Amino acid sequence: MRKLVIVLLSAICLVLLGFTLSSFIHVFHYNLSAPADVGSANKAGYRLILITQEMDTPFWDKVENGASKAASKYGAELEVWGSYGTNQEDFLKNMEIAIASKVDGILVQGLNTDEFNQLATVKAAGNGIPIFTIANDVPIEDSLRRTYIGSDHYKAGQMIGTQLAEDLGHKGKVVLMVSDRQEDFQSKRLNGILNILKFYPDIEPITVVAGDTREKVVAATNEIMNKEPNVAAFVSVTANNASAMVQEIGKRAQLSKFHIYSFDDSPEIKTLLKEKKMSGIIEQSPEMMGELGVQLMVQWLKGETFPLKYDGYFTDIRLLKADELQ
Repeated sequence: MRKLVIVLLSAICLVLLGFTLSSFIHVFHYNLSAPADVGSANKAGYRLILITQEMDTPFWDKVENGASKAASKYGAELEVWGSYGTNQEDFLKNMEIAIASKVDGILVQGLNTDEFNQLATVKAAGNGIPIFTIANDVPIEDSLRRTYIGSDHYKAGQMIGTQLAEDLGHKGKVVLMVSDRQEDFQSKRLNGILNILKFYPDIEPITVVAGDTREKVVAATNEIMNKEPNVAAFVSVTANNASAMVQEIGKRAQLSKFHIYSFDDSPEIKTLLKEKKMSGIIEQSPEMMGELGVQLMVQWLKGETFPLKYDGYFTDIRLLKADELQ
């Protein structure tokens, strides 16, 4: 009798063990054979960051608008981060946070400083995060940026140089007002102007270096007008200096006496042109920059665009003159 009880208990234990093993195998098999994309079906597209140091300006609002349209079209997540004015510390901090967040790609207004290049070459490249510069470029050898999307600033300078030569009848003095910050876009604009004017020996270009503050631009404008009373034309190569320069010229003489040119990446520039306080500006295509930048980034991340053009992808520019406006 005792043996029978032992046999029955052993049988019951074996049955229970069998059920347990069966359930375990069933669950284990389900986990192994579940589709690889379970739990990732709602995964968002590529996460991209657009970073600028000129938030809430007409130019960068258009860049953002174009980028947002392209992100929606290509299924990417786009965030826009920025600082205001020339706050480089906040701007670089945003870039550092984006890299630390391991985003898929960064579209950024280029800043030609050692700090920017260090972030781009060591931290971003080290983490495999592509950097595309937008609107303002930086030298590729210093930054290892993947590509650039924006205006051909050298060509833009040539366009202004050609127009100045025509305005002046191939003779006269031209003040080229530059910032004391050695930005890549400024160097290219300046070289474009100078390389056209060198074909006109009777045109004398005078390069004036001013600071980034209104006070320094006013002081530099006053100084050159005192030193060179026969100046016939002015170009604000860095557009953010245009307003202060124009205002000071207007205090000293009739603006209509001068040929005054700049570029449209300043918040005040279109107003100055409409008021005919300037002769003309280079009009760029900021919305196209944002749209093309996101499109190229997504295509590159997917492996659809390779290799990228290291010189960059140039968007449309044109010379817009005051007398063309109604």
